Amino acid sequence: MIDILCLGEPLLEFNEQQPGQYVRSIGGDVSNVAVAVARQGGQAGMLTRMGQDSFAEEILQFWEREEIDISRIIRDEVAPTGIYFISYGPSGHVFDYRRAGSASSRLKPNDIKKEHFQNVKILHLSGISLAISDNACEASLRAIELAKENGVKISFDTNLRLKLWSLSRAKAIIQHVASLADFVLPGLDDARQLTGLENPESIVDEYLKMGVEVVALTLGDQGVLLATQDSMREQIPGIQSKLVDATAAGDCFDGGFLTEWLRTKDLLQAARYGNVAASLSVQHFGAVASLPSREKTESSLSSE
Repeated sequence: MIDILCLGEPLLEFNEQQPGQYVRSIGGDVSNVAVAVARQGGQAGMLTRMGQDSFAEEILQFWEREEIDISRIIRDEVAPTGIYFISYGPSGHVFDYRRAGSASSRLKPNDIKKEHFQNVKILHLSGISLAISDNACEASLRAIELAKENGVKISFDTNLRLKLWSLSRAKAIIQHVASLADFVLPGLDDARQLTGLENPESIVDEYLKMGVEVVALTLGDQGVLLATQDSMREQIPGIQSKLVDATAAGDCFDGGFLTEWLRTKDLLQAARYGNVAASLSVQHFGAVASLPSREKTESSLSSE
């Protein structure tokens, strides 16, 4: 049984921690979520297309060490694995991607099989998976269709990346996918651009009008606004943390929130738990090095 199956693009990360000095790691938003799930005690799996190069082997070996299911990986004999660089400037971290024509961008609808969703509880995907190519977008929509046929819940993080597509196209496709999801997990900056609304309360109302069952709007250092169709609405306060690197904080929240919800079926507890996990992740460099264990998260939660 897989708790959370993550569909999307893994990348090799090069994180500049000192000028000209890069630390190599694994990244990609849904891969980060899978790692977060595994470290929180859940069973995660990945569904994607990967190359035959050494970068892909490095990622696969990392996933195996993290006990992430890789049985749904499709290998591409031609296309490479994508990479990205993180540098830091006056306004925070800057991402530079080298992913055009990557194996993950070549994921096709007919790569997605009904059996991929057997014994899966939640399918998690993101706006990046919709943006990297037309066929990856179609594959994501096919995955949602097949997952629903198998009774799998859908989790969606909007993860808006305007370097990949125009805002008008992003709005149309992301909002359509959001309307198909059970859980929508947007960040505030993304949600403001996608909905044209400023107020967090109005933003969650907009997603609920689409028919979304649960919206967890992350507000950075202001915490999380949780809202549901049955009128639950609560803002979980932010947790003061020493900010070192916010890379993957949203992914960490997603993984912690979904794993804790599956464990307890308590949405408020799950949102609090994901909030604590994300506050721990920003205290360290890198996407996956920063993702905390269940032991660390529970310890921090008990001290709040």
